[in-house]
Amino acid sequence: MQAEVYLGLGSNLGDRRANIHRAVEMLRGVSSGVRLSPIYETEPAGFAGQPAFLNAVCGLWTRLDPFRLLDEVLRIQRETSGTRAFLNAPRAIDIDMLLYGRWVIETPLLTLPHPRMAEREFALRPLADLAPAYEHPVLGATIAELLARLERREG
Repeated sequence: MQAEVYLGLGSNLGDRRANIHRAVEMLRGVSSGVRLSPIYETEPAGFAGQPAFLNAVCGLWTRLDPFRLLDEVLRIQRETSGTRAFLNAPRAIDIDMLLYGRWVIETPLLTLPHPRMAEREFALRPLADLAPAYEHPVLGATIAELLARLERREG
């Protein structure tokens, strides 16, 4: 079985654009049909005293189950960034699993859909570029609708 997956990519150290493209190339090794959204520059969230991020979303198809894919995502992060000093620390690459098909998972290791995705423009905007009509499996709204709601709240 293949699953449609969307991953959030962020980088705020080194050659940020190259870091994102390197992670995408590494993801091609464990998936197919890889697509990359436009890349956006955003302010850091959580820990403000760090450089701005470049953010994008990668859409792909995989035969890996969500936990095996998580293992691959963590491997790519380690190979690209090493380990981060603290939560929300600056990093060469950060990869968040946003959506894995219509799966809903809540475990200590993995929560899908990503629990804060609907609150983060840096995740929703590039995701809307790739999949505006994709319906959030818990909230029941499309990605475009979630982005519009967020823009109204922030605007």
